[in-house]
Amino acid sequence: MRRLQVARSSREPQWDAIVIGAGLGGLTTAAYLTTNGVRTLVLEQYDVAGGCSHVFRRKRQFEFDVGVHYLGDCQPGGAIPSILRGVGLDGKIEFLEMDADGFDTLVFPDFTFRVPCGWDRYLERLIDAFPEEEAGLRKCVGILAKVGHELERTDRPTTTVSLLPFGMKARTAARWSFRSVAELYSFCALGPGPRAVISAQSLDHSAPPSRAAISMHAGLLHHYINGGAYYPRGGGQVLAAHLIDVISSHGGQVRTGTRVERITIDAGRVTGVTLRDGESLAVPVVVSNADIKRTYLELIGQEHVRAKAIARTERYRMALPLHCVYLALDIDLADRLPNTNYWCHPNLDTEAQYQYCYAGDLPDQLFAYITSASVKDPFSSHIAPPGQSTLEIMTVVPPHYRFWNVTQGPATGERYRRKPDYRSIKNEITDRLIERASEVIPGLEEHIVWKEGATPMTQERYTLSSGGACYGLEHAPDQIGPRRPGPRTSIRGLYLTGHSTPWGHGVVGVMTGGVGAASAVLGRNLRAQIRSGRVFGDPSRLSAGGPGWDALEASRRLPKNRAHTDREAALRQ
Repeated sequence: MRRLQVARSSREPQWDAIVIGAGLGGLTTAAYLTTNGVRTLVLEQYDVAGGCSHVFRRKRQFEFDVGVHYLGDCQPGGAIPSILRGVGLDGKIEFLEMDADGFDTLVFPDFTFRVPCGWDRYLERLIDAFPEEEAGLRKCVGILAKVGHELERTDRPTTTVSLLPFGMKARTAARWSFRSVAELYSFCALGPGPRAVISAQSLDHSAPPSRAAISMHAGLLHHYINGGAYYPRGGGQVLAAHLIDVISSHGGQVRTGTRVERITIDAGRVTGVTLRDGESLAVPVVVSNADIKRTYLELIGQEHVRAKAIARTERYRMALPLHCVYLALDIDLADRLPNTNYWCHPNLDTEAQYQYCYAGDLPDQLFAYITSASVKDPFSSHIAPPGQSTLEIMTVVPPHYRFWNVTQGPATGERYRRKPDYRSIKNEITDRLIERASEVIPGLEEHIVWKEGATPMTQERYTLSSGGACYGLEHAPDQIGPRRPGPRTSIRGLYLTGHSTPWGHGVVGVMTGGVGAASAVLGRNLRAQIRSGRVFGDPSRLSAGGPGWDALEASRRLPKNRAHTDREAALRQ
């Protein structure tokens, strides 16, 4: 592939590349492009950059994370710090470690299981809980750990051609990746207890054992177990804000409140984008971090894509969406809870709630993920006032509009938020999740000073995601690796990044995918260069951070944020 040329003349457009969507995948792509000399403009339809990593505030006292609840692989030399180092952000973000002896606490009716750091400790704890299943557990955990280790040190296959070298370097991963977790359980002859524990964190990828690819579940477990679980000091918004600083200080720009209506194409080549307000921007390269279905079916236009590709896009299944509850409390949870996440399950049947959701319904008893940012980050002045706390509760729910009493969906502009039938189901699930959390925090209801629920319709409204899916395409065996859309497309100059690409969702997935997309644009393996210690960004240009710096304010209403613009101008003088 010919590398992107960045030599300029006075007749060239202002930008060399445009990235659609300011989630962490888009921002990482833009950061690596700008630090490699490609003038990049990022266009975000919402008024805060960051996508699912952004935060929001209520009552001017409480701050809530939308999607960054905990991270793995943040130890020195880990994947996330390495990606940040590559654009000059080494040491700019502090990662606070959670309880290494139990960063996740799995609560079942008859027992509790604490997930520790280290595969050996994890296996030992499983055997202590289920001694009669030692042989099967050793076999199962051995395979999961091996797959996790191989995926960590081997580039993910993004095309069928890359499967052969992948298989030679990662033999166990190649053997098991395209099979379901349920198949592994059967192979190891595991009973209901071990199956429930090993799959208890499945909400992190939103698929049950019968539909979750082993590569995804093994990668998820390895991500946390191998090096521990962390939380970024200052909340998820700091990741986006620092990447914005890299982009703006290296000749790029991030614009919020700017929705792309169309990717313009001529004779099979990208020519630019048209905005909803009618403005046209000419560029030779466009990277879409937008929802994969909207990219192909709406932004590109079906006349520019082969019928086979359109049919494949329409067949893609999105991951099940989540319902989230945000609570502000008048008590300090650090006095009551260890630094752990809680996963509360009503029984050992991990499949049950998922199957209800696929059918467009919910069971009588919900499982729930419960986490507190104020416990994970006691230093932030934004999360909660002294002596108070925030709490977030999540579960998987149906994506169907009919379940939510919605007809066309928020992306079309439908006004749904005040409809009594919509509010009724939203409030019912919110209250049921609070009841579930009360099992971990007795008397919780008495201390709530702010309560808010967010449905898949909320997710669609803010991110334009199909089905309100925050994880992109479902991570099933027929939709992983080269069976997902790679960064290159059949249209010259058009590239893809984000959670539906082979690197998957989550912070590490989309940031690694951002590096992969920038590599495709530049025609170089940036990940290999990062591993060798290469740093593309110039730390001396950066200004984010420090006393009084507000990551949320640095990420909103760009580039109209005067303080940000003035700081950028001062750096260039």
